[in-house]
Amino acid sequence: MNKVRLGLIGSGGMARHHINVLQGVSEAELVAITEPDPNQRNATTERFPHLQKVPFFDDYREMLEKAELDGVIIVTPHTLHFEQAMAALDKGLHVMIEKPMVCTLEHARILVRRFRETGKVGLVAYQRHYIPVYRYIYEGIRRGEIGEVHFVQAINLQNWMRSTANTWRQDPALSGGGQINDTGSHLVDFLTWIVPAPATKVSAYMQYFDRQVDINSALAFEFANGTIGNLSIIGSTTVGWHEEITVVGSEASYLIRYDQLEICDAHGNRYRHEQLPPGSQPVINFVNAILGREEVQSKPEDGLRVIAFTEAAWQSARQGGVPVPVPSLEV
Repeated sequence: MNKVRLGLIGSGGMARHHINVLQGVSEAELVAITEPDPNQRNATTERFPHLQKVPFFDDYREMLEKAELDGVIIVTPHTLHFEQAMAALDKGLHVMIEKPMVCTLEHARILVRRFRETGKVGLVAYQRHYIPVYRYIYEGIRRGEIGEVHFVQAINLQNWMRSTANTWRQDPALSGGGQINDTGSHLVDFLTWIVPAPATKVSAYMQYFDRQVDINSALAFEFANGTIGNLSIIGSTTVGWHEEITVVGSEASYLIRYDQLEICDAHGNRYRHEQLPPGSQPVINFVNAILGREEVQSKPEDGLRVIAFTEAAWQSARQGGVPVPVPSLEV
């Protein structure tokens, strides 16, 4: 394979980010795009004039039939991911999916099985797996830098309720859920990715206000190795964006504030680590995995883990915050 031929399903804002990254990947070529919205088409071709020569399709199924592809990148409303990914796999294509992978545990199990059966590359675009600061924490925990992990915590403040009003993100038929399934999905992924044990139960409280989907979430949870944690996803704030992450170990702690990592050692000394692992991007990893150069760093199994946890949180919130077991990740 001289060049990986990719089709894009959806060409909105996040899709344009992936297109921008692909411009620096000489081994990949975007050869077809599905985008039914003329406004999004225009925005995409205005930013990337070279794509004016690329065929656009109104329906992804037509693209899968007519375009010669090696893989697809799915960047569409959340509830559409499952059907689109399954159709692409049925055509023998590799598949990259924006987060969340799917919106139900049943769909996640079916899709993971299908990836295993076909042997095709599957990647879920959880970008923190590729960002040096977050990768450092994942690797540091596994080399024992902070000892046993006792506690993990994250809080995200975002003006989500107002900024996504009257969009598909607040329509459960397309979004599959509220902010915990959107911005919050990244943090659910990160916290359950870095702890070297599965989450076992979660207690959640959620606020909807007058919307159809969850806006604010406050979660407490436990892992099989005894680690405990909490997560707050707050979308009703006027704050544009604020995030903090804390990881407490028996020998040291990681503190992330404004994407800057500070390590607090066993003596209480705080310092910043200068030698972070190299960074990348999901779409670069996707192309390299298709070419057999790299292992996938954010796998369909990660998408399964996230929706299992999220479904348990939704169930707990519906039941007034009672602890709910996180389902098994067996497929």
